Amino acid sequence: MQVGSKTMKNVVFMGSKEIGLFCFDYLIKTAKVLNYNVLGLLTNSRGMELKAIAEQNSIRILDNLKEYLMLKDVDICISVQYHKILKKNHLAVAKINSFNLHMAPIPEYRGCNQFSFAIYNQEKEFGTSLHIMEAKIDGGKLIAEKRFKIPNRIWVEDLLHLTIEHSKELFTENLKSIIDNTFKLQNQNLLGRQERYYARNDINHLKIIDLNSSKDEIERKIRATYMPGFDTPYFIIDNKKINLTIT
Repeated sequence: MQVGSKTMKNVVFMGSKEIGLFCFDYLIKTAKVLNYNVLGLLTNSRGMELKAIAEQNSIRILDNLKEYLMLKDVDICISVQYHKILKKNHLAVAKINSFNLHMAPIPEYRGCNQFSFAIYNQEKEFGTSLHIMEAKIDGGKLIAEKRFKIPNRIWVEDLLHLTIEHSKELFTENLKSIIDNTFKLQNQNLLGRQERYYARNDINHLKIIDLNSSKDEIERKIRATYMPGFDTPYFIIDNKKINLTIT
């Protein structure tokens, strides 16, 4: 697609949840200014509001990754809280590159439930990252990041919301460089940082409360894993699972 003498890039967005909604909406609103076309959307059951915005703007809603593989004119793919792992064949669809907003500092907190593990590990600093997508989960080269101090005795829900606000800033400040391909890359392996990866199921073990642990250990586990709408931390007595309820 041509606009004057400039080539208009085609962008596909993959995402969900609050931060995905914000980024998708911002992507649509700035399309004319930054000279790109939002070609399609991939989301899930937590992306109904994204679907509504796509329909209002006549943007194609893709049903699955198989449908994404059939697209021929994708220049850029942007992922923000998309629920599936993209493999090499998916990453090859975008002619220029695929990008991911990962709401955690990398490489220290690759993978899932990073807010919980940061609290449990007693981190003093957290962050949010934009990076190139590669086959290695959250392992691609870093484009930009925002790091911030973690307030003392924070709960996981509060750290989530704090990270969302910083992620909004990160996305809006760097979208133009992604579209124009003017960003600078940093290799994660050369940053001198500790690398960690947490799988989706690792949170299950963190939720187990050992009543013989110290008061500090128990409190950290509760602050790290008690989240409204999700399974709560628990302890076991006489082979009975007892979930915690906070009032």
